[in-house]
Amino acid sequence: MTDTSVTLSDAAAKRIAAIVGAETGKSALRVSVEGGGCSGFSYKFDLTGDARDDDIIIEKNNARVLIDSLSLVYMAGAEIDFVDNLLGQSFQIKNPNAVASCGCGTSFSI
Repeated sequence: MTDTSVTLSDAAAKRIAAIVGAETGKSALRVSVEGGGCSGFSYKFDLTGDARDDDIIIEKNNARVLIDSLSLVYMAGAEIDFVDNLLGQSFQIKNPNAVASCGCGTSFSI
């Protein structure tokens, strides 16, 4: 299943391709939404080798991201970005559905 409602920035695609390329047996970054975190929901990032039947597949510049259909409900319209600045390096999700988020950027509420 392919869906373009979640997008990848060029910086995120480049970093994902580099990370996945360095890991034997891994072919994609899985992004999921879980209950918990200081704002109600949190993002989880894992390297994986296989897509599941309900995964949405996002591909850009040799990078592959998998998002399960339940997590997609909370992430529709979001952009996955990679930021490298004085505070460090991290993946950040710019989610239009989030009405609040915590300072760490990995937790949000709807």
